[in-house]
This record gives sequence, C-alpha cells and structure tokens, in this order.
Amino acid sequence: MAHVDSFEQLLIKTNYKIVANQSFTNVLKARRQLIAVAALCCLAACETTPPVQEMSDARQAIAVAREAGAVDRAAFHLRAAEHYLASAEQSLSGRAYSLARRDAKQAKMKAMDALSAIEKKDSQELGK
Repeated sequence: MAHVDSFEQLLIKTNYKIVANQSFTNVLKARRQLIAVAALCCLAACETTPPVQEMSDARQAIAVAREAGAVDRAAFHLRAAEHYLASAEQSLSGRAYSLARRDAKQAKMKAMDALSAIEKKDSQELGK
C-alpha cells in the first residue's frame, strides 16, 4: 500500500510541476505579447500626433532667415526652405504626419543653411 501511495504522490507532484511550468510559460508569452503591443502603441502614437513643434520651428527659422536678408543674399536656400515648408503643410493637411515632420525638419535646416550663407557672405565682405 505504501508503494501505491508514493506512486500517487509522485503523479500528483509531476502533474503539479507540469501545470506550474505551463503556467509560467503562459505568463512569459503573455508578458512578451504585452510588451509587443505596448511598443506598437508607442510607434503608432508617434505617427498619429501632428508635428506642431516642428512646423513652428520651421516657420520661425524661415522668418529669421528673411529678416536677415535671405531673400536677396541666400535666395536658393530660402526657396528650398519654403518649398519644404509648403510640402510639410500639404502633408499635414492630408494627415501624413511622418512626412510632414520630415519636411518641416528639412525646411528648418534649409532656413539655417540660408543664415549660414548670409554669415559667410558677411565675413567675406568684411575681409575685403
């Protein structure tokens, strides 16, 4: 009888270990799925918010470049900045936020290039 009891206990312990391992595995799978869903939500949030700050930065950079004389002294860079800003505004109205963000950043960079070109011309004129 002792042999039967120990066999039953062994079966119970083995079944408990199997169930415990399956439960642990299920918890790990659920945790991985939760992390994946959270990561996707974060990525989706990046694409669903309008690039308000980037658009503002681009407009301000273009305004500063104009005030510095980019219309006459760095027209190429200023036109490129305005082109990128117009493209960003069009993408923004079409809710293509990632494209709008990219173009707004490019517009800001081109406006800064215009300022750099003006500064370079100023330093060359002072050196003469």
